[in-house]
Amino acid sequence: MEDKLTIERISKAHPKIKKELLSLYLECNKKLPKNVRLRFAYVFRSPEEQKKLFLQRPKVTNADSWQSIHNYGLAFDIVLLYDKNGDGTFESASWDNDKNWQFVVSFFKSKGYEWGGDWKKFKDAPHFQKAFGYDWKKLKSLIDNKNTIFENGIIYPNI
Repeated sequence: MEDKLTIERISKAHPKIKKELLSLYLECNKKLPKNVRLRFAYVFRSPEEQKKLFLQRPKVTNADSWQSIHNYGLAFDIVLLYDKNGDGTFESASWDNDKNWQFVVSFFKSKGYEWGGDWKKFKDAPHFQKAFGYDWKKLKSLIDNKNTIFENGIIYPNI
């Protein structure tokens, strides 16, 4: 069973990964146990939303506005939702590194997504990205140079 909020969030992903991401989300979610649902907590994040997270304490990110791959629609963060009562409510959110979490990590890594849990410095276990070899500086330069795609009211770099 898919999560409608996640489907909505995927609709704001970069056009280069949107269809693939939706397909992979649906496939991964179907492979999880019936009492577990995958949710994407973030996909696209505006520079203003990024700035708020950057200033948040305790610290949750090292990335200021335009320094996150989320700002370009090429990243997503996950959370697992559990239906602990068996009534289909999926009210219990978890970021625990359990077997279901590791299944999701392995699934997306096998599809070419970089996992923030593998990073040497600021590990970010909920984070995945597919930046096609670009770093945030190059992605920002593409937007600054008007090498863009405009979709859903969002400006994406044309990669």
